[in-house]
Amino acid sequence: MKMLRGALVFVGSLIALFGIVFTLQGLSFVGPPSSFMYNNPDWVVYGPAITVMGIVLLGVSIVAGRK
Repeated sequence: MKMLRGALVFVGSLIALFGIVFTLQGLSFVGPPSSFMYNNPDWVVYGPAITVMGIVLLGVSIVAGRK
């Protein structure tokens, strides 16, 4: 069970990190200008939503591991 919790913490953190990167790409701060995400307002919305999903998964895995 501890290994599953560790895996979920890792995956949740990775998803949250990807969401932050996607947001920064949508805002034209990160990435090559040739990327379809670069300066794309859709990713300014999708990125934070992905970040929140990662944080929720991270929180659930931490709370579930304590019980």
